[in-house]
Amino acid sequence: MTTRGAIGGPRLLLRRLREVMAEPVTPQARLDKIVVHIASNMVAEVCSVYVLRDDGRLELFATEGLKREAVHQTTLRIGEGLVGLIAERAEPLSLTEAQTHPAFSYKPETGEEVYHSFVGVPILRGGNTLGVLVVQNSARRSYSEEEIEVLETISMLLAEMIASGELQAIVRPGADIALRRPMALKGTAISEGVGLGHVVLHESRVVVTQIVAEDAQREEERLDAAIGGMRANLDELIDSHGSTGEHREVLETFRMFANDRGWLRRLREAVRGGITAEAAVERVQNEARARLQRQSDPYLRDRLHDLDDLANRLLHQLTGQALVASPESLPDNAILVARTMGPAVLLDYDRSRLRGLVLEDGGSSSHVAIVARALGIPTVGDVSNVTSLVEQGDAIIVDGSAGEVQLRPQSDVEQAYSEKARLRARRQEQYHALRAEPAVTRDGASIGLHMNAGLLVDLPLMAEAGAKSIGLFRTELQFMLAPQFPRQEQQYQLYHAVMEAVRDGYVTFRTLDIGGDKILPYMQTFEEENPALGWRAIRIGLDRPALLRLQLRAMLRAGAGRELRIMFPMIASVEEFDASRALVEREIEHLRRHGYTLPSDLKLGAMVEVPALLWQLDELLARVDFLSVGSNDLLQYLFAADRDNKRVSGRYDPLSPPALRALRRISSRANLAGKLLTLCGEIGGKPLEAMALIGLGYRSFSMSPANIGPVKAMVLGLNAAEIESFIGEQLDRRNGEASLRAKLVAFAEAKGVPL
Repeated sequence: MTTRGAIGGPRLLLRRLREVMAEPVTPQARLDKIVVHIASNMVAEVCSVYVLRDDGRLELFATEGLKREAVHQTTLRIGEGLVGLIAERAEPLSLTEAQTHPAFSYKPETGEEVYHSFVGVPILRGGNTLGVLVVQNSARRSYSEEEIEVLETISMLLAEMIASGELQAIVRPGADIALRRPMALKGTAISEGVGLGHVVLHESRVVVTQIVAEDAQREEERLDAAIGGMRANLDELIDSHGSTGEHREVLETFRMFANDRGWLRRLREAVRGGITAEAAVERVQNEARARLQRQSDPYLRDRLHDLDDLANRLLHQLTGQALVASPESLPDNAILVARTMGPAVLLDYDRSRLRGLVLEDGGSSSHVAIVARALGIPTVGDVSNVTSLVEQGDAIIVDGSAGEVQLRPQSDVEQAYSEKARLRARRQEQYHALRAEPAVTRDGASIGLHMNAGLLVDLPLMAEAGAKSIGLFRTELQFMLAPQFPRQEQQYQLYHAVMEAVRDGYVTFRTLDIGGDKILPYMQTFEEENPALGWRAIRIGLDRPALLRLQLRAMLRAGAGRELRIMFPMIASVEEFDASRALVEREIEHLRRHGYTLPSDLKLGAMVEVPALLWQLDELLARVDFLSVGSNDLLQYLFAADRDNKRVSGRYDPLSPPALRALRRISSRANLAGKLLTLCGEIGGKPLEAMALIGLGYRSFSMSPANIGPVKAMVLGLNAAEIESFIGEQLDRRNGEASLRAKLVAFAEAKGVPL
């Protein structure tokens, strides 16, 4: 027996298999012919194909050498036997004496007890195991690396055959193949709503259809040319992003991998084995992905993303396809799926056709998440490995409220979500009918419902939602979307357009709130152990007064002859507000000297986000025209719990007595001082929490436009005096309750308040 079964060599085998793939025969006949050709070419007595089923078992689909009656009868669990071990580890296994291996599992119906030598390779696609290809011999022999590489190449052909759905025609009822099975994925809820549609990959994946090469030398030349083109593109991208910043670090990592000798050697060896350049990239990446997915080290798992991106870039270079999906070619009912995405890119897509967004990397505080919420796109983030699990055109459902994604859902699941979407649409119609109705409680308390915004695309939603004014305009979004720091004239144009769009109300501009999780790509970054408590917001503005003065000047110009409200974020002391107001007065004097028209009514306010202000309220209220409570930051600082950290974010409840007492203190001091008070955090946009806040004396809220309808419906059904009495009584008790949520829900049900 020879150690290299090479009758005609691997290229002849690949040619024959390509001919078999083109024959007009049944799927079972095609698979039967494939195993015969492999066994013959490798001088092996056995060749078998196992396919992973939906129930997690590996089923024998075809064999040459084992008993024919075992086909579609023999099954193994993942991890069971040598075949199950290969599927579990997603890596080849070669043994001279298989039966002495501790994982060996004897299946008497196959008749394999006479075979000693064994080699098997996983059938991989997108790093996921679809099955196992096995070769066996009765004599003890060592399989060469070349033979293992040939089997890995053949497994790519089998992977495409499985992925095409062709083999589904020969499975027993109830034993569907695993690849296309429905999957329920969990992530982070980012933007509310339910979206049903089909997958559109933001970075489109190249589907490799031709595995076998006609001319190996030509394929190696194509590979080298594509590698050179990819390197040139990376150099150009790095040069265009300047010398510092996170973007450059990511691209430098790509460049490092693009010059890795081991990676390049494996690519060239695969091409020399007789496959196309595209197939070589996919095979090498499948091996790397399967290996790295098993790593527990977060750093190594992050390198998997880098390698995936690099392989994808190289495939697009080889095929000439665009790396990013064309926003203009977006189909109807599109659910965009991306590993990550910049906020400006999302704005390029046609909102009328986009039904949802799924992100592999990107939590609720990421830049793209802020834009997704502003656009009202149902969004789920932090969905592990989703870009590898989906295929272009897959049916998919996004539940942005629960943070769930249903991939290739079964009909009953799709029907349930369709009903949920219809119910949400009916509710939105009901809320829409209330948009012109004043938000007044049953006992006559008027509640101001305003809108949070940050983009010009937000503004048409004001009238649709029935918002009175813009209670919070996040000016940092313009800075985050711009390639460089916006000049005064650019800022003025935006603020002027916003003022013009809100003729019947007012706009409250928040000065630049950057730092922490909001990093501008063109600004130098600083390593901070705790960015949320670091150099951010007004601290940057006061330390770099030229930046703040530029923004204030643009705002004052935009408010010419109108009421203008400006508030400063992250104020931690009265002195910081005084310093901020002094800069405003300096800019007013500058504009007056140069003949500009000033705002007819200028109001200056502070954001209450830092708990230290709770004990400076009287001094602060003597200076400000209004206060705005940023409950998101205030509560996370109050409880020392990062709201984006899944391990601790659920440990506190905004409806707990400590949180409500802190919020009541702000309301009572502001009302006593006769100063305007608005709450613009997320809790103000939730009917139950807003009901509690009304009970604490709050009468003005700013929220996302989608939340105005539900909150208004609650207001119209509420008696303000009753909730004030109820919540006051509860907070005056000192019984150590963790939360008043259950009691508030019971109150609403008893009083018929819609939530």
